[in-house]
Amino acid sequence: MTKDRDIVVITGGASGIGASCAVSLARDGWQVVIADRDIDRARKIATEAGGHAVELDVADAAGVNRVAAWIERSIGPVVGLVNSAGITQRPLPPHELDMADWDLVHTIDFRGSYVSALAFAKAMLVRRRGTIVNLSSVAGSRSMPLHAYAPAKAAVISMTECLAAEWGPAGVRVNAVAPGYTLTPMLQAAIDRGERSVEGALCNTPLRQLVSPEQVADAVSFLLSARAAAITGVNLPVDGGWLVGATWDMYGGLRNVAAVGGFMA
Repeated sequence: MTKDRDIVVITGGASGIGASCAVSLARDGWQVVIADRDIDRARKIATEAGGHAVELDVADAAGVNRVAAWIERSIGPVVGLVNSAGITQRPLPPHELDMADWDLVHTIDFRGSYVSALAFAKAMLVRRRGTIVNLSSVAGSRSMPLHAYAPAKAAVISMTECLAAEWGPAGVRVNAVAPGYTLTPMLQAAIDRGERSVEGALCNTPLRQLVSPEQVADAVSFLLSARAAAITGVNLPVDGGWLVGATWDMYGGLRNVAAVGGFMA
């Protein structure tokens, strides 16, 4: 890995979407830094991506600031940040959801993204160059029985828009990618527990497919790249069309189209 490659830090980069982002971004020429609580797994992904691994808990604001300063000092100037660290929750009624669990989801998924953005943007703003991509979710745009996770992801979307407006004049772009039902180990575990329905997701998804982590990583890579130089403040869904298909149940659901107007579907 050459030292002249732009550096991107990926929080939560040791698994799931974050790990896919690491591999994809390394392939695109970035020097990746995997920042994760699971340092052993982070080192494994860093080896695969030819990058670096650092231990990071986004719930520890002071620790995030120390790690950001160490990376700048020891590895080099950070040009890109991917806020991928996150946890989910069981789909419980609100009166059965322990407030400690609610607080933990918001601490990791929302506050952790905000704290990380602040820590790494400090140097970006001085250099007047940098790009941040937050991982939101389609859950942040629709009602669902995730009374901690969905509001936290909605907050990430709002935060993205606020920071984009605040930091754009200093040359720092801030965007979000909203994955749909993405087949990560975390989703697979929820499916195995009976907490998610693949059939329920697919029947409302026009492209009739779950999203792969690699497809989300492709969108992240695009928003970090110079090809997106005029894009800031967006929340880009990568969901197979789930957001536009989920409201069709009232009309009998999405059509299984064989032919329309003589054109085969």
